[in-house]
Amino acid sequence: MQPKSPSEVLLGDDRAQLDAFVEDYRGTIEATLDGLTEEQARRRLVPSATTLLGLLKHVTWMQRVWFEECVGGKSRRELGLVQGPDASFKLGAGDTIASVTAAYREACATARAAVADLPLDAVVTGHRGGPRTLHWVYLQVLRELAHHSGHADILREQILAD
Repeated sequence: MQPKSPSEVLLGDDRAQLDAFVEDYRGTIEATLDGLTEEQARRRLVPSATTLLGLLKHVTWMQRVWFEECVGGKSRRELGLVQGPDASFKLGAGDTIASVTAAYREACATARAAVADLPLDAVVTGHRGGPRTLHWVYLQVLRELAHHSGHADILREQILAD
């Protein structure tokens, strides 16, 4: 079943609205790589190591942290994740648009499954900073996705202007 867009759930419950916005931003950030070459996806246009492909790799990591660590209760070490956000942007020689996108889609599917049967007021305890509600996790993920989608949009605009 295709997730509904935010405009289709104007009168929906909070969960439907949060799901719609998260899915919309998930699609938005993934779409910034559409039609780009591997070189374009890796191009650095800012002083930091941020690239379009690195952004997708980071939001993959971010969702795994929030949904697999915080909600699921597994440590970053158990999950094979780098320990901090800065390292999550770094691209390896084997990272390609296809491989990073596949890992991203898998992380999104795992995230959906992790929360499917939980109410928004469920308290999750896997975060290093202590317990929080699933509603809080949704808002944090939405904030991160929106934030990085904006970065990705600007980087894509710069790449296509060349």
